[in-house]
Amino acid sequence: MTGFIEPLAKLINEFSKLPGIGRRTAARLAYYVIESEEDEAIALSDAIVQARQSIVLCLDCGDYSDQFKCSICRDSKRKSDILCVVGDPRDVAAMENTGEYSGKYHVLHGTISPSENRGPDDIRIKELLTRLEGVKEVILATNPDVEGEVTAMYISQLIKPLGIKATRIAHGVPVGSDLKYADEVTLGRAIAGRIEI
Repeated sequence: MTGFIEPLAKLINEFSKLPGIGRRTAARLAYYVIESEEDEAIALSDAIVQARQSIVLCLDCGDYSDQFKCSICRDSKRKSDILCVVGDPRDVAAMENTGEYSGKYHVLHGTISPSENRGPDDIRIKELLTRLEGVKEVILATNPDVEGEVTAMYISQLIKPLGIKATRIAHGVPVGSDLKYADEVTLGRAIAGRIEI
């Protein structure tokens, strides 16, 4: 980047790699960091490093956790006979914010997308199939876009022969949107109005 000394240019470049951050916003963030108190900058840096080093995937559901099992999977009060399948860890947080769901989760870490060369073996479907003992219902809460629909249909075809009820969240969530950006009321209605597929 021209016009900036090297350390500042490097900081701007790193900020600009974040999703939704353009060059101007990256420059504002970089100036904020260098103009802040040193202990604030160090605290930000430490928080980033600590988060990166201490957050792991839950061994059961695949959500982000700071322990081998996340707090939801460890919670004995949660229903273990219902699994809500989502595409992304951020979707778990969005679903939890509704206060409407009391079961457990399974995070796929993606969806089937032929255009991106991502098939069923590239997401956590095998891990889902190993978790189905004692499960009566699987709620398919992937995003209501083409990839999410394909993934939901694929999973439902795998689990229906096992005698497990497969439901899809109702489409109170606009088609083409991401669950993480939907409000709690919309997501709550989508959960309450889910349908069997």
